[in-house]
Amino acid sequence: MNKPRRFTGLTFTLAGVVAATLPALALAPAAAAAQQQPASAAKILSCSTDTDGWIGHAHCTNNTNQVRAFRAYVVCGAWPDAAGAWRTLKPGEKNISSARCFGGTGVGSVTWEEG
Repeated sequence: MNKPRRFTGLTFTLAGVVAATLPALALAPAAAAAQQQPASAAKILSCSTDTDGWIGHAHCTNNTNQVRAFRAYVVCGAWPDAAGAWRTLKPGEKNISSARCFGGTGVGSVTWEEG
């Protein structure tokens, strides 16, 4: 006849680890998606974007009386998205930030983040 199994301390520990990890795993894809999307702060710079297929550029001008920072954000097809270097613009200044897709199908779209 079968003997009933006893739960050991290790079994309860493993069950606790699994129970503690499940909520984190459920939130991980949402957190990863939030990190990949550009910030949705109000865009106050005057910017235009362009691409050559592999590199995306954001050309921005600061027409305000405040110091503002920006960077290019490139969505790459079948490859991780890319973000350019932050550029700081004093009032009246202009500059370019660029980001490159190193694989996949190249640039899908180009936008900019302000911070």
